[in-house]
Amino acid sequence: MRSYELVFIVHPEVDEDGLTAVTEKVEGLIKRNGGKVTRIEPWGLRRLAYPIQKQWDGQYVLMRLELESQSVVGLERDLGLTEQIMRHLVVCVEEDAKPPGEAVAV
Repeated sequence: MRSYELVFIVHPEVDEDGLTAVTEKVEGLIKRNGGKVTRIEPWGLRRLAYPIQKQWDGQYVLMRLELESQSVVGLERDLGLTEQIMRHLVVCVEEDAKPPGEAVAV
């Protein structure tokens, strides 16, 4: 299994309970595709750089997950069919990558 980060933007009109439900639904989609979630980090409501679906704001959620590489396509398809999610991005995390903020010796 490889490590991935998933960031998705939820419609701003979804309330706190709805955001929890969407996050649980995404977690279920990950498990259904054979992966597991290692961290969930809600970033809250943020201003978008450009409008998406006529909205200037969105609720961001970051998830760290482990998933087989061939399952990523299925996960992305499922995320695209989830109505409350306006955008999503799945990126592979390198094993030796340093988290942001850690100093790198030069």
